[in-house]
Amino acid sequence: MPHRYSLSWLLAALLPLAATPVLGDDYTQARQHLLSEIERDAQDTSLYLDREALDPRVMAVIGRVPRHEFVPANQRSNAYRNRPLPIGHGQTISQPYIVALMTDLIEPQPDHRVLEIGTGSGYQAAVLAELTGQVYSIEIIEELGEQASKRLARLGYDNVSVRLGDGYYGWEEHAPFDTIVVTAAASHVPPPLVAQLKPGGRMVIPVGSRFLTQQLVLIEKQQDGQLITRQLLPVRFVPLTGGHD
Repeated sequence: MPHRYSLSWLLAALLPLAATPVLGDDYTQARQHLLSEIERDAQDTSLYLDREALDPRVMAVIGRVPRHEFVPANQRSNAYRNRPLPIGHGQTISQPYIVALMTDLIEPQPDHRVLEIGTGSGYQAAVLAELTGQVYSIEIIEELGEQASKRLARLGYDNVSVRLGDGYYGWEEHAPFDTIVVTAAASHVPPPLVAQLKPGGRMVIPVGSRFLTQQLVLIEKQQDGQLITRQLLPVRFVPLTGGHD
């Protein structure tokens, strides 16, 4: 059966941003347009995901989290475009569809303790915070981590803790985690993260190098510790950095 590719996610990092009118203070219309685009992307990638729509709870959160607060001032007019945007230090805020998809895949619950690797601007952490009990997020770039921590606190996300460090090694002090979301591409699945995932838990992580095809991978840890791994679809993420091999 032939695959159908969604140009919005596959080419998002390659296409230049088209001119977008300044949205002003009211982003309602832009948010609604974004949700429609995410719905179309979910349909276009349904052959990969065995589903044609994302969890309505996730979609509702994507529709209300103020993405314009998580991008640089010069990118605010593009905040609700369905594509990644630069946030400085060679990093990006992920495409909203990918944020929604990764959130959907971990099946978040109100009592979940979540580990996020790669805080970035804090946008993914904010989405997770709306759906789970506690989010622990690790950022290796000091300036981004400090900015994200202040931003999340200012916006009222008091169930997010941000730490500076190498996310490859996780956050053992608060393990085990019900779910783990990795927002940077690793060459392999980090063993410390597998060890810190609770039996019955889920991890979503992009695996691959900067220059080769990356695959979004879903890992489910069984009660006996065995792993079920599924490659879902090709993606493009900045690399997971740090001192690990």
